[in-house]
Amino acid sequence: MTEITSNQVTPRDFKSDQEVRWCPGCGDHAVLNAVQKALSELGIPREKFAFISGIGCSSRFPYYMNTYGFHGIHGRASAIASGVKIANPELSVWQITGDGDALAIGGNHFIHVVRRNIDINIILFNNEIYGLTKGQYSPTSEKGIITKTSPYGTVEEPFSVGELVIGAKGKFFARTIDSNVSLSTRIYVEAAKHKGTSVVEVLQNCVIFNDGIHETVTGKDVRDDRTLILKHGEPMIFGKENNKGLILDGLKLRVVKLGENGISEKNILVHDAFESNPGIQYMLANMRYPEYPVALGVIREVPGPTYENDVVSQINEIKNSSKIKCMDDLLNSGSVWKVE
Repeated sequence: MTEITSNQVTPRDFKSDQEVRWCPGCGDHAVLNAVQKALSELGIPREKFAFISGIGCSSRFPYYMNTYGFHGIHGRASAIASGVKIANPELSVWQITGDGDALAIGGNHFIHVVRRNIDINIILFNNEIYGLTKGQYSPTSEKGIITKTSPYGTVEEPFSVGELVIGAKGKFFARTIDSNVSLSTRIYVEAAKHKGTSVVEVLQNCVIFNDGIHETVTGKDVRDDRTLILKHGEPMIFGKENNKGLILDGLKLRVVKLGENGISEKNILVHDAFESNPGIQYMLANMRYPEYPVALGVIREVPGPTYENDVVSQINEIKNSSKIKCMDDLLNSGSVWKVE
């Protein structure tokens, strides 16, 4: 990899020489483009990036990035990414994973990397299906969906990615749509700048085994009325006519229409992504159509100590107060015999 200084980096510089082998029309193509755009805006040399993946269609991602990368095994991307970041905190580490890879076999690793707040960026492709293994239901599949492993409809309650992240003490959670490259690019830039674990859920379409799964909210003709793009410090207003909004009615969010029953913009909730109390952010992350619009954008972004910084600080503190500073000191301490 030829070294390129930060002020020379363009999206093209992040494209590898490998043929992209996703299906035509797969949402992964748009995610790849958005990530390459975002990285070019960060002003960081390519040598400082590492992309880590597990198993799944999305996990081919490192091959298509002209950066360092590691294609791991099923469900272990969080563990590998954690080790990479702790071993070399100067790297910008990105974990690419799917709803099956992260939340089924990799669920334990996933919640603990979030809990520890290791400074890595996780992009979770959520197409609500196992695509690479040909169409089995996943931990995010809607209850009742008919698949190859649930021919009469699954009876399981699905995970909500945002609920899981916030419940695991997550400090950064955002959601985007694969086809909205501009929104995705902005979110990836914000995720990269956040110090700690960032999780971005991408509502991604699998054209072969779950085509149109998100179409009821992401379809071109309906998305304005069925999605809410959140921006910190701005009122939560949405709709084709920008005439709908959210208010807090007791302990619940409620959709209202501006101009009805005396409702004006001053009554609409203002989004606070930096609020440490996750109550409203939790409700935003869990909003579902048709009762609510689906929330997109950065839902939660709060500061917190990172695992790798705390580990380094602890090591330095112990070194300062200990007679043993390194491995040689340890091996030559206590009762030592010299063998001739």
